Amino acid sequence: MEDLIFGRNAVAELLKSGHSVNRILIAQGSRDGSIQKIFALAKTAGVVVEFVSRDKLDKLCGGRHQGVAAYAAAADYSTVEEILELAEDEPPFIILLDELEDPQNFGAILRTAEAVGVHGVIIPKRRSVQLNATVFKTSAGAAQYVKVAQVTNVAQTLKQLREVGLKVVGSDMNAAIDFKQADLTGGIVLIIGSEGKGMRRLTRESCDELIRIPMVGKINSLNASVASALLMYEIFFQRRYSQ
Repeated sequence: MEDLIFGRNAVAELLKSGHSVNRILIAQGSRDGSIQKIFALAKTAGVVVEFVSRDKLDKLCGGRHQGVAAYAAAADYSTVEEILELAEDEPPFIILLDELEDPQNFGAILRTAEAVGVHGVIIPKRRSVQLNATVFKTSAGAAQYVKVAQVTNVAQTLKQLREVGLKVVGSDMNAAIDFKQADLTGGIVLIIGSEGKGMRRLTRESCDELIRIPMVGKINSLNASVASALLMYEIFFQRRYSQ
């Protein structure tokens, strides 16, 4: 589960341990030596640092925080390279969540991803849901088995994946191509956008193809986890039965 760790020594040791950390909270105005050391450790580890009011830290930690707290991830994060290595002799199957915010959606997506053999899920380090207790619970344990990588630059990551032969496919309700008509075989990165805004412009421009799920009802979009499940299973069927 995601743990809240507070106190300067405790947070520093957490960062030194190599355990995955979602984010560090530092009280505004804290600038002394041990805080600078924690900031440097977080920067080296690529952990997001947020400066917050002391009142917020007091409410979270009961006033015993010494100006710093950390959210330890529910599971260790992987790297994009580790996800690609997991694919071994089969085409990689990767999901990228572009600023998804709802932890229950994330957990449900991980649960389906595990069921269909997704090799890993990529999320941004900022403005995105992280591996926390709600995600872990909703995933029914799948968060233990599906590799999740955090990246700083989504567009750059997609460029690198395209360079190693993966096709980048984005889900967009305004796309011209029905997902049932698309060729979703081979190495693929499936992008699911945020609940309210969908994919960001730069992410959309990084796609090789955009696909849509046809709808005839009055509601013009599906829940992100439901849409993800439909698309993941289509990829699963095409990979298994079209060879």
